[in-house]
Amino acid sequence: MPELVFTDPSERDDLGAFVARAVRLDQQVVVRLRNRPTGGHVDAWVATPFDTLATRTVAGRVDPGDVTVSGSDLLTGLAVLRGDTVDAGPAKDLMWRSALPPLSGWQRVDLLPGAVVTELADQGVALARENTGPHGTPPASLLDQTVLTVSGSGLDVKVPLRCLFALSGMGFLGGDDVRVTATDSWLRIDARFGAVVRRRHSMLPLLV
Repeated sequence: MPELVFTDPSERDDLGAFVARAVRLDQQVVVRLRNRPTGGHVDAWVATPFDTLATRTVAGRVDPGDVTVSGSDLLTGLAVLRGDTVDAGPAKDLMWRSALPPLSGWQRVDLLPGAVVTELADQGVALARENTGPHGTPPASLLDQTVLTVSGSGLDVKVPLRCLFALSGMGFLGGDDVRVTATDSWLRIDARFGAVVRRRHSMLPLLV
């Protein structure tokens, strides 16, 4: 059974808040836990309903070193057992469907005022409520609209509304500055309580 061990007990509640947000957005969500190669930290990943990944890093380790578990099971383990070691629930590796971004090659693009990003996210949520689709969700055409274009390190990076939706829905915005980094293929936005990550370009279908 996968086990999660915390080096800093205070980060247990931080991870709990992250998982609780993800479960509230999608009750069937799975969480991928992966040790960083340098040791001492675990990256927790979830796929959000906004076609972005969300991640938070905590001090500790997971065994095995790369495992996917049910968000609900992990949340229960974090809430019930208050020791340093948490039973993360049975592995569900086959349920993870998304590629993870690379660990290296990221370049800093820009640092944005948190208040500006929060205001843009609030405006986007209000706009989406006025344009809800037949399934109760905003249309993809709205979520794909570019709300920010930032430049730095020789890169011009477009930030779609869906990334701000994910930042807001995961409760990541806390007033602090927001850092935008990118590779040739990926966009990452780090806020106070976590980060959202998305491919900058659509994957091309394989031609057989």
